[in-house]
Amino acid sequence: MRLTVLLLFAACHSQAAPDSAMKLPTGAVRFETPRGPWVVRVEIANTDESRTRGLMYRRDLPQDRGMIFLFPRTEEQTFWMHNTLIGLDLIFLAEDRTVVGVVTAAPQTDTPRTVGKPSRYVVEVGSGEAAAHAVGPGTRAVFIDIPE
Repeated sequence: MRLTVLLLFAACHSQAAPDSAMKLPTGAVRFETPRGPWVVRVEIANTDESRTRGLMYRRDLPQDRGMIFLFPRTEEQTFWMHNTLIGLDLIFLAEDRTVVGVVTAAPQTDTPRTVGKPSRYVVEVGSGEAAAHAVGPGTRAVFIDIPE
């Protein structure tokens, strides 16, 4: 009986794991905007597991913080917000680190989000931040402490 209770406790505890964040490497992305440079401190999603999880289950995202997704190939990248609890701006970057498009995504939707153009990197920040800093197609980005 005691073993059963311990096993049930362990099973319930493991289901709580989505609330805890993965420990990811960090760096920064500096966007060169018409309003001046904007630096975003980012967690680096550079594995299949970290890219799949993304910012799911997060309850908040501080201003000027986000996540960068490093993909192995340049192709049309598509995201969905299932289990993502906060609204996000998705900033799609080409291989040369210029912005090819920005999409604002509502939380907890399964609608695919893409700009319909090939990209190699995607930076996620809080909803509205890209517009507040005038980030749009053609904006250049510089990676800081982001290994590839």
